[in-house]
Amino acid sequence: MTETSPAPVRDDPGWRDDEVAAIELTGVQKSYQAYGETVMAVRGVDLAIHEGEFFSLLGPSGCGKTTTMRMIAGFEEPTAGAVFLHGDDVTGVPANKRDVNMVFQSYALFPHMSVFENVAFGLRRRKVAKAEIAARVGEMLEIVDLTGREKRRPSELSGGQQQRVALARALVNRPRALLLDEPLGALDLKLRQAMQVELKRIQREVGITFVYVTHDQSEALTMSDRIAVMNDGRIEQLGSPRGIYERPASRFVAGFIGTSNLISGEVAEIAAGEAVVEYGGGRVVVPAGDGAALAAGDRVELTVRPEKIEICTARPERGSMVRATVSEVVYLGTSTSYIVTTAAGDDVTVFTQNATSAEDVAVRGDQVWLSWEPRHSYAIGAA
Repeated sequence: MTETSPAPVRDDPGWRDDEVAAIELTGVQKSYQAYGETVMAVRGVDLAIHEGEFFSLLGPSGCGKTTTMRMIAGFEEPTAGAVFLHGDDVTGVPANKRDVNMVFQSYALFPHMSVFENVAFGLRRRKVAKAEIAARVGEMLEIVDLTGREKRRPSELSGGQQQRVALARALVNRPRALLLDEPLGALDLKLRQAMQVELKRIQREVGITFVYVTHDQSEALTMSDRIAVMNDGRIEQLGSPRGIYERPASRFVAGFIGTSNLISGEVAEIAAGEAVVEYGGGRVVVPAGDGAALAAGDRVELTVRPEKIEICTARPERGSMVRATVSEVVYLGTSTSYIVTTAAGDDVTVFTQNATSAEDVAVRGDQVWLSWEPRHSYAIGAA
């Protein structure tokens, strides 16, 4: 039996009925034989990507994201299912016959060629007229902010500049889609953060579909219009960065995207559309129909983000309230991280912005209350 992803093909309300997906995967699987066993790298993925969308495949190493991208590019063929580019079934079509280009973590620039010649390489192979090559390369170098560096060799450029050359070389051929396999992985943190903004700017300027593979959730949140979070060859959740962060669909997504606190308890009552969960010498309040339909007596697992929680010295009057003891305080510059142990014995992380005061709101050993609004609790399933 074919295994299918829980994510629908078109879960985005922005889809029009007449829209043709830039890239579409239907029931795509990929298996390998290893040591006499069948290894499933991708398990029945269904996915559709808008024209002009910045779309990210996000997940840990070995989750199937790079294999999925390689099947889109044509470097791998699916064991089952089909790949469509702009409505055309390209399953079985060689990579060089697909109107997509790919940028890898290793930029693979020609060291003996200038920046201009590296970017012009594909156009020369296609025998494009000399005047058009000059115009298109010049236009692309302006977009990637490398005008004036045409004569330099790759060894004379910084890592970020080399990456922009690789982008320009891929984009100058005007592909319908660009596939990027962790292209920022070789850069240091500050340059990587700067290039995230640059990549998004470039994608908006050229207006083509970008499909980006990464294991770095901050990269995906920063750049993407939508994200597919992958785990064990499947799509665990598909949605906007805000939707995935604020409303994770599973324990895996809650833990993989940012920092999340997981709390388990029993629903004591349902009142005024809210479920009250007894927990940690207090209570957690969550919208009763949010994430999972809840009823009194249910055991439920909830998630709440650290920045949504407030540390109080007095018992809060409303919302969620949990008794806890501060076990660790870590100053992070713009914020302070508090690790607190609840009365139920769980460690909970709280982030407090250092916007108005450099003073800690609590110190190690303090008995405190944790408080947050009901809308910031999200039920992710049965405990």
